[in-house]
Parts: sequence; C-alpha cells; structure tokens
Amino acid sequence: MRYLNASNRELANETNFSAESAENVTSEGVKPCQLLQFTFQELKTATGNFRPDSILGEGGFGYVFKGWIEENSTAPAKPGTGVTVAVKSLNPEGLQGHREWVAEVDFLGKLHHQNLVKLIGYCIEDDQRLLVYEFMARGSLENHLFRRALPLPWSNRVKIALGAAKGLAFLHGGSKPVIYRDFKASNILLDLEYNAKLSDFGLAKAGPQGDKTHVSTRVVGTYGYAAPEYVMTGHLTAKSDVYSFGVVILEMLTGRRAVDKRRPSGEQNLVVWGRPWLGNKRRLFQIVDPRLELNYSIRGVQKLAQIAYYCLSRDPRSRPSMDEVVKALTPLQGLSDLAKYSFRPLSAQHPQHRRKPAGQHRNILNYPSKEGNF
Repeated sequence: MRYLNASNRELANETNFSAESAENVTSEGVKPCQLLQFTFQELKTATGNFRPDSILGEGGFGYVFKGWIEENSTAPAKPGTGVTVAVKSLNPEGLQGHREWVAEVDFLGKLHHQNLVKLIGYCIEDDQRLLVYEFMARGSLENHLFRRALPLPWSNRVKIALGAAKGLAFLHGGSKPVIYRDFKASNILLDLEYNAKLSDFGLAKAGPQGDKTHVSTRVVGTYGYAAPEYVMTGHLTAKSDVYSFGVVILEMLTGRRAVDKRRPSGEQNLVVWGRPWLGNKRRLFQIVDPRLELNYSIRGVQKLAQIAYYCLSRDPRSRPSMDEVVKALTPLQGLSDLAKYSFRPLSAQHPQHRRKPAGQHRNILNYPSKEGNF
C-alpha cells in the first residue's frame, strides 16, 4: 500500500502539472550539463523496444527496463556493449506519476552522493515520461532478504545498513535538508559489491529550515515503514526517515517483512512484534534470521538491535540522527565473533508485553538519553 492517506481531490491538485512546467523544472532546477535529455526513440532502441524480457521491475509508476547506451551519449548501444542503464517508464494513466517524475528529476538532478543512485538523464516527449539511471546489478535489498534461495550474508547486511545510513545522513545534513519519506527495503539498490544506494525520490520532500520544526504534508509512504507521528499528524521531519531506517534494520535482523499478513495475527506487524525483543539481551538472538544459521556476529547483532530499538522510539525526540547512526554502525564491519562458535539459541518464545512508564526504558546503548546523544 503505497499511499497511506491521500484524497482524490488532493491527488488531483498535486498532479496538475503541464509538460511545460516539467520542462521548467528540468531546465531551471538542474544544470544542463548534469543530465542527458533522451528522445523516446533512443530509449525505445536502447531497451529493444521495451521488450518484456528486459523488465527489471514494476511499481506504481510503471515498468523499469534494462537497456544500453553509448558512454557519455544518448545514443543507444547494442546489448552487452556501452553502458548498462535502467530505464523507468511512467504509466501515463497514473495519478501520482507525473508529480513523482518531476520530484525525481528535481532532487536527483541536483543531489550527488555515492549512496544515492545516479540519474543519468530523462525523456519528456508528448505524453512520454522516462528516467534513465545507472544499472544496479544486484537489484534491491528486498529481493535479497525475501526472494532469494540463499540468505544474504551477515557481513553484507552490515555493509548495506551502513551505506543506506550514509545516504540518509547526506540527505538530512545539507544546507537544504531533504526528507526521503519512502525508505524501505525495495528502494535500497545494490551494485556488484553490495554497495547500497537509495533510489526512487518521487516522494522526497524539502525539509524544514530556519526555526521550523517540521513540514506539514499529506501522508504518503508505505504501510509498515511510516513513522507513527507522521501517520497521525502529517508532520514530517528527518526523524520520520530515522524510524523507517529502524524498520529496515529490524527486517535485516529477523529476515521478516515489515508487514506480513501470512503470519499469525500478533506477528503481522514487524515493529509491534519485534521491538520488545530488541531490549532483551538474552532473548534477542531468538529472533535473528534463522536462515543465517548462526553465521553472524554476536556483538554486531547486539549493536544493530540497539540501534533499531532507538530508531523505532515512538517519541521522535528519542531517535538518533542519521549521523549518529553512521558512527554507531561503522565499527560493526569485520567483527569475527560468530555465534556458531559460541552458542545455539533456545527455541523462540515471545517476551511478555509489559509497558514501562514513559521515560523508564533502560538505556541499552549505554549513552546519555538526552536528544542528540545516541
């Protein structure tokens, strides 16, 4: 469920863009030298006429196709030569698509970081709207966590978590902060070396500046990942992204989806089910992804659980900044204290759901509890 709460009237008002206005965004909001402007025919040729066997994925916007272009050029190349690209084709009948297309060009045309997917160019021709990205050979984190026969190794999970955290920290830390607003496993793409890059900036929003504490906006995002205060009030802050990051960390720890209707009623929402385990040092290991078969770092699991615990705080002021998360994740790379050499966990039992008084949670990170001290 991509859009949590958006009326038809809101959608109609926010999608009332013309082709001329989109061209203004691409010409005024982005330096011409940064993005290539493709013709529809060039992209049609580059993808082999958008043939079905070149489809990389599908979303609410439409399909993503694999294609090839000549280096530093808009000219199509023969398959297997030149530069491999991913071409996102907008479904012209979608209500959300055009606004997201404009946002994607606007943000990724100006933002450049090793942990953000690179936007190479775009096509705006008649009713056609397409975006051309660098090709990410290993696909999405979601596929590796939930769709592959072999489990994603622990070391790769830590590397991906750190890379994604750096991407969010970059967005939040600029002079004009950006709130990603749709951080989830399917939007984290991986290259051959499992370097993580954030993709799909269609829902990104300029963050509050000056003395403003939040941005008020309609509630959009993906169910299971959106911060509770944002869902309730529409107040958007960088801490909304931090909560979503905590959800993805919990997915990587447990191998479970944020929302899974196939599970028993008490386990369908991962945060509701999983967060109580994170503060219990003894029983924490009972929820670690069983597919890892104890091939994970004991200290790494403990620290990742601690990070997730605070990222998932209901009070956004108790959540760390992404810069603090990056600092906490960095030492976790290369830990060799594998669980298989130390113990075998007991059969998992869900801990008692005992609500502690506000402010009385044990500080399991051994850091001061004040906001800003993670």
